[in-house]
Amino acid sequence: MPTRRSASGYDLTPLDGETIHRLAARLSPEERQIVLHQGTEPPFCGNLLDNKRRGSYLCRLCGLPLFRSSAKFNSGTGWPSFYEPFDAEHIVELVDRSHGMVRTELRCARCDGHLGHVFPDGPRPTGLRYCINSASVEFTEEDPAPNRVHRPDAEPAS
Repeated sequence: MPTRRSASGYDLTPLDGETIHRLAARLSPEERQIVLHQGTEPPFCGNLLDNKRRGSYLCRLCGLPLFRSSAKFNSGTGWPSFYEPFDAEHIVELVDRSHGMVRTELRCARCDGHLGHVFPDGPRPTGLRYCINSASVEFTEEDPAPNRVHRPDAEPAS
């Protein structure tokens, strides 16, 4: 399969089931439930909710950059919230009709891991609120460089 790259230069080639299974083995049971089975962590309990450090938020499963700290804001909802993604191509939006609602679910474009949902009640400039499970992302103070190719076989950021 040819490599597919985002506008910011990251490899978006979908991961095969074996690679996803191997990467998921390092997740906690709660992280696996959220990332692989579209779970949701309880509000106000995620370890990244109050994180105010500068850096980037990466997919917990495959390491793809998803959000920058500069786009993070306090929404008061109990989950880390962002008004724009690192690169729009890094996130896939799906219609979610679960729980008697119609919402827009967010998934990682490379590994299909569940991230959270997006709502049209965020701040300027986008008016969007990307409501993300802390269990779905990991934080790094290192800002991913443009055109850097991250493959999930490398050690994850901590």
